[in-house]
Amino acid sequence: MKNSVIVFWSATGNTEAIANELEDALISEGSTVKKLFVDDATLEDLENADIIALGCPAMGAEILEDGSMEPFVESLSNFNFSNKKVALFGSYDWGDGQWMKDWEERMESYGATLVSEGLIVHLHPEDEDIQKCKEMAHKLAN
Repeated sequence: MKNSVIVFWSATGNTEAIANELEDALISEGSTVKKLFVDDATLEDLENADIIALGCPAMGAEILEDGSMEPFVESLSNFNFSNKKVALFGSYDWGDGQWMKDWEERMESYGATLVSEGLIVHLHPEDEDIQKCKEMAHKLAN
């Protein structure tokens, strides 16, 4: 059984809804899941996981939330991602997803191997988005 950790930040509940869907999908794949709001997460939580999913909505000019999520992501610059499957997700209201493209490149520069492109959801997850959560969970768990 694989251990998963989902660390996220959410202002409106949309990114949290994605985290909830991803949690359900990972459990369905047979993984144990620890879901944490970023302020409650530690590097030890990530060290103890086989699977890491990080979630943050696009903020401002398509950047990560800078009060909690940005410092947490910055703390991963020297994290050992060996033998860990990693995925990124988040919601947006406008823009073209540049924040996710930038985040993907950043995580790869930190040594993370992403299982897929980041999952971006316009506002609240709908049926098609929930299916994408299931597909991402399958890639993470297998």
